[in-house]
Amino acid sequence: MNALPTAIRTVRWMVRDTFRQSLASKLFWVMLGITALCTLFCFGMSVDTPGERERHPYEIPDRIPKGADPRAAADGVPESGGTMTLGFGLFELAVPKFKADAVRFFQLWLAGILADTAGVLLALLWTAAFLPTFLEPHAVTVLLAKPAPRWALLLGKYLGVVLFVALHATLFVFGTWLGVGASTGVWGIAYWTAVPLLIVNFAVFYAFSAFLAVCTRSTIVAAFGTLLFWVLCWAVNLTHHHIVAFDVTGITPVSAFLMDAAYWTLPKPLDLSGLFFDVMHAGEYKVPVPELDGMKAKGQYYPELSVLSSLLFAAGILGLAVYEFRSTDY
Repeated sequence: MNALPTAIRTVRWMVRDTFRQSLASKLFWVMLGITALCTLFCFGMSVDTPGERERHPYEIPDRIPKGADPRAAADGVPESGGTMTLGFGLFELAVPKFKADAVRFFQLWLAGILADTAGVLLALLWTAAFLPTFLEPHAVTVLLAKPAPRWALLLGKYLGVVLFVALHATLFVFGTWLGVGASTGVWGIAYWTAVPLLIVNFAVFYAFSAFLAVCTRSTIVAAFGTLLFWVLCWAVNLTHHHIVAFDVTGITPVSAFLMDAAYWTLPKPLDLSGLFFDVMHAGEYKVPVPELDGMKAKGQYYPELSVLSSLLFAAGILGLAVYEFRSTDY
């Protein structure tokens, strides 16, 4: 009768232990320092758009660089109307006429490209040692001697790492949003959708890392195996969309079936990024990959199902990790 309260206490304790481990390994402060640097970089941003006015909803914000083509003005092609400086003047870029569009473009690359790719990969690398360290026989046997279910131990450790990354994802988005808003006066609320995107993307792939950790108890295998798996998922996601969007010839029915099966079974990092692209209206800046636009044009893009199937994969692989942990002798 006391099994459920014991499991809940175990999960809570493992979450707390994960944060303690992050502080002891200094990983907490490393990630916080990176967020502070990115926030400082955003405070050094400024956008100068002469003749700023309200943009018409159907007006295309994209402009060619000023003076890039002498024939542009004569042909009526709009040129960029201002400049954007980053890092207190370290970088200067030509921007669209409108400040809000320039800020949104910067935020799109900051969260949708940099954080969602480099940030998630670094987080997977840096947290890869959490579970193998916990699963070392001299460490885990102490916990197994206590009346706590094994599934609660593993689930608590997994949730602890996910919550740890969720905290830093929230701090990153808040810090950069505050820096950009304070320096430009543009407070884009849509940028906050990057938080659930980063958390879901990490949680899905960290479930695979947990499975590798339980099976091998090796930090190297958990880290680089997960990175290779991430590359595989990106390749399958992109290849599937390319075949469907551009009607690639020479694909046999068997190949098409296997590609569909792999696409719907594996996580879909490209589709998860596509959700953020849509919220940020990335199509106006030619940022998304053409395959996503092609899937949308054919009516074959289902972002809600992509998220659901990715989460189901994470739940399934985490369930296998729990089964392996419960059946392992220490």
